[in-house]
Formats: sequence, structure tokens, C-alpha cells
Amino acid sequence: MAKRPLLQPQRRSVRQISHGRIGKDHARFCGMVTLSPNMAQNTDKIRQLDDAAINRIAAGEVVERPASAIKELVENALDAGATDITIDTAAAGKTLIRVTDNGWGISPADLPLSLARHATSKIDGSDLLNIHSFGFRGEALPSLGAVGRLTLTSKTKGQDAAQITCAGSVISDVKPAALNQGTVVELRNLFYATPARLKFLRSDRAEAQAVNDIIKRLAMAQPTIGFWLRDVGGDTPRTIFRVARQSGDMFDALQGRLSQVLGRDFVANALPIDAERDQLKLSGFAALPTFSRGAAVMQHLFVNGRPVRDKLLYGALRGAYSDFLSRDRHPAAVLFINCDPHLVDVNVHPAKTEVRFRDPGTARGLIISALRHALAEAGHRASSTVAGAALGAMRPETDKRPIYQMDRPSSRTLSNSYQAQAPQFAETAAVFARIYEDKTPAPEANDPSQTQTDPAENDFPLGAARGQVHENYILSQTTDGLVIVDQHAAHERLVYEKLKKQMAENGVAAQALLIPEIIELSDTDCQKLIDFAEALKPLGLVLEAFGPGAVAVRETPAVLGNVDVKSLILDILDELTDSGTSQVLSDKVDAVLSRVACHGSVRSGRRMRAEEMNALLREMEATPHSGQCNHGRPTYIELKLADIERLFGRT
Repeated sequence: MAKRPLLQPQRRSVRQISHGRIGKDHARFCGMVTLSPNMAQNTDKIRQLDDAAINRIAAGEVVERPASAIKELVENALDAGATDITIDTAAAGKTLIRVTDNGWGISPADLPLSLARHATSKIDGSDLLNIHSFGFRGEALPSLGAVGRLTLTSKTKGQDAAQITCAGSVISDVKPAALNQGTVVELRNLFYATPARLKFLRSDRAEAQAVNDIIKRLAMAQPTIGFWLRDVGGDTPRTIFRVARQSGDMFDALQGRLSQVLGRDFVANALPIDAERDQLKLSGFAALPTFSRGAAVMQHLFVNGRPVRDKLLYGALRGAYSDFLSRDRHPAAVLFINCDPHLVDVNVHPAKTEVRFRDPGTARGLIISALRHALAEAGHRASSTVAGAALGAMRPETDKRPIYQMDRPSSRTLSNSYQAQAPQFAETAAVFARIYEDKTPAPEANDPSQTQTDPAENDFPLGAARGQVHENYILSQTTDGLVIVDQHAAHERLVYEKLKKQMAENGVAAQALLIPEIIELSDTDCQKLIDFAEALKPLGLVLEAFGPGAVAVRETPAVLGNVDVKSLILDILDELTDSGTSQVLSDKVDAVLSRVACHGSVRSGRRMRAEEMNALLREMEATPHSGQCNHGRPTYIELKLADIERLFGRT
């Protein structure tokens, strides 16, 4: 009997091939039909989805979780001119979301249209770039009605209140209701129509935190509007977050609202920002570098009053503080960019959290230059929380009984008292007496570090040096307190600023390569680098095109020494692709200057003379950014006399 061949191609018709990856001949040879894994087998017909499926699919893009549903409803209330908004939730919004506002409402005739997809009163459709409202697509209410049980009650001025419901895209008739003013939107059983989406929600605690974050962002964007967030899931409603309306001009109202949302410490250690460039206006508050955080939890950016999470803006914020913070620290800032709506596209993401500027370089440059200018204007200032942390670390042993502070005795009384003490203290009596008679002992002839200081020097911001402890910390007396200076960190910053100033004046010296480094890339990547070559030349990096698909690096920054040219170029290219610009090379140059400053500064353990310490203090006062070292740590701590006296129970 003849053996069956191991391979017998079968004559099958190939109905579908996977997008050209496997050819028909190969599929026929293998005796199989190759189907796309993302398509069903009956793909020979195109079907029109029903309205219910369309609404559920569209709702999945707009409503991701309870927080996104609340965001859409609150933004609708803001567009309606509301001045007070109340948000009630149960089970973190999974079972109940109720948003009540005092806006101008919706007329009974418009209620059915408000639940129709792509029906809106915000725009007329003639100019999709002229967006002045939060909502404009007309998708929020229909999407919520498609995945939950929605009840909409509203009253306009001069008309009776009316109510309409929508559950699973099934809309009821309009009926009369009782309401004094505004609109109440009630959403129950979110995602009941899409149970699969409900399974992917996080815990109640996580979802409640997301809701709280959303409301806080909107509250910061609208300081003249009151917000009230409550949990009504229990027997007694519990207030989670509440802020009242703020009055005054924009800066005063914003400052008051930020005190409520972010705390008084942020406002006390934040710098006001007010800058404008090419029809873009930047305002808000940016914290001092020493008020940094371990995560980017205190970074809030707004474009035309809309909270956004745009990587271009966050990258610009990070770049503005790159010279003051280490990579594991994050700045704190609340920044508002206002511009003509035609200069920014807010319709690039269903959640409207991303924007696209017509000129992204202008927006990025505005943030960096404005923040760095504000930080330079702050001079040697450091955050007040540094002193608070130092005081908190001190635990004085105090007597709980009240202490009566008598008047200070005379010097003669003190002298007689010291002389009457035990013999082992007799030798110090004269010293104590001279101190209270405001006489300073003569310095030792062989100790040059001990020199007299002028009391008038106390009037300087950082005071006059009075001593040095552990050969590392300078103690300085001011008119109303005490300053402790880290001599190495302070001098490191001073040297670093001098090096940067010299580099800015003279440029970065370039080192010509004996043999140019040829780096092969794609044509697109090569063109990106060539277009950015002029910006790299002042930093000492010179490159040019080298035929198709390659660039030639001819000079590198001399300060970097032996550098891996290919890795440097790839890092620059990655940042260009991600954000359209690159700070990689300048950051590397700054890092080298920082290391040079570290090695060239006063070392810990060196004993300094009084004139050296005072000279260091005066130079710190005259140098911007001297309040923090190159890594974002404070260079000095100031303790007020009242705080010190409180530690000793003298108040």
C-alpha cells in the first residue's frame, strides 16, 4: 500500500487573508484560511448598528467612571451660569449621582432635545474652533442616559418646572415637576446597561478620591462659584468638600480659593505669576523650589478655565524647575493659560483633558520664562515650611505649670550671685558678668576666627554671623530671629550661578572630533535633528546631514568630556519626538556645571572666619535662587525669636 504523503495541499477557497501579511499562495499551500483575529468570520456584509449600541459605544468614550460623569454634569452647570453647585453621591457615584445648580435651566420644550445626541446650545456649528464653553459636543446627557437611569428636572425663569427621564436610551415624556430654580440631574445605577464596564470600576474609596480630585480642580478654575460635595449613602449626609464663593479681583479670589483647596502653606510659599507673550496670557501661582513634593500631586494646569492634563504643559513646568530640583522631586503650581479660542484646539480628546496649541513652542516658552523670572525675583527666599519642620523636630521638656517671667536682674545682682555659687563655677562668674554688661570678651590672639561683629549687621536679611557649629553650619543673628546656614550647600549654589552666568556670556566651548561620529537614522528622524541643529549649536553640539538616513556629529560640548555621542543624539531625538523640543543637552551641561560647583565650593568640615561667613551671607542675599541648593534642598533655615521662646516656654 502506498504511503500517504506527509503534506497534501487542499483545494480550498480563501475568503479572507490577514491584511497582506500572508499571501494567497502561502495560505493555499498550508491548507488553511487566515482570518483577522479582530473580525468575525461573517465579514462579507456591513451592518448598521442600532441606536442603543451606538449610544453605549459613544458613552464608553465620554463616561469612563463616576468621576467623568460628575465632571460632565458640573461643567454643564457652569455653562448654565450657576453660582452654587451641590454634588451628592452614594457608593462613590456608582448607585447615585445628583448635581443641583442655580443656573438658568432648560425650558420644557427643549428637554427632549437635551437628551438627543449632538444637540447643544453651546455652539451653532459654524465655527468649531470658537469654543467659549466647557461642553460643545452634546454628548454628555445622552451618554449618561444610555448607561444609567437619568432624571432631568429643570426650571427656567418665567416657566414652570418640568422633568424627563432616560434609561438605557429610552426617553420618557415630559411631565410637570416641582423646582424653584435651576436644574437637578439625577443619575442612578451607573453602567447598569453595560455590566462589563461596571466590573472594571475600582473600589469605592478610589472612585470617591477621583470624584474629590475632579471637584477640587473645577473649584480652583472657578473661584467665584461655590461647590458642595456630599456623601448621601448613609443615614446622615456627610460633607466631603465645601468651598464658598470668593470675592475681589481675580488674584485675590484665586488666592482665597487655593487656601481652601491646597492649604495656607502653598499660598504662603507661592509666587504670583503674571506674564503675556504672543496673545497667550499666563497667570496663577508657582511654589518655591523648597516647597516641592515627592509626586506630581500639586500640579494643576488650566487652559481657558478648563482643567487639562497636557504633557506639553507639564513638560514645560518640569523644565522651568529643572535647574532647582532633583529628578525625584516635583514642583507645586497652579497655572492658567488664557488665549483666543482659535489659538488652541480643545477637541482632540473625548474627555477634553488634552489640548493642542497652534504654536506649542510659544506656550512652552511662556511657562518656562515666566516661572524662571519669578523664581529669580524671589532672590534668596526659601519656603517657610522648612522652619516649621525644624521647629516640629524639636521636643522641649517643659513644665506644665505656668511660669512667671520676672524682670531681668541687674548686672551687679547677677555678678554677686555667680560669685556666691559653688567653687567649680567661680571661674565663669566674670565671663557671665561681662556678657550681661554687654561687653564682649577680647578674641584670642591665636584664633583668627573670633572677630567682633557690628550689631548693625543684624539688619541684613540674613543677619550677622555669630558662630559656626560642627564646622558646617553658620549661626547668624537677625533683628528678630536666628538663621542657620549650610555653608557647603549655600556656597555650592553661589558657585553654580557664577558658572552659569559665565557660560551664558561666553557660550559653551565646543570640542571638535578628530573623526566625525556618523549616526544612521530614518529620514524622518534625520530631518528632525537637522531642523533643530541651530538650537543645539550654542550648546556646543554641531551636527549636519550626511547623505540619506544619516547625520554627522562634528563637535561636542567640551565640558562633557568623553561623551557617548550616539546615546546623546538618541536622547535628544526622543525628546524632540515627544514634545517638539529638547532640554537633554542643556540639562547635561547644567549637571556638569553642578558637579564642578560641588567640588569647587566650601567643604563641610572647614572652619571659617567671621568675615568669610558674613561675606557668604551677603553674597547669598545678592544671588537669585540661593535659598536652595542645586538639588532643591534649603540652604538655610530661619527661626523667629518668638518661635524659639515658645520652645523654652517663655511665652
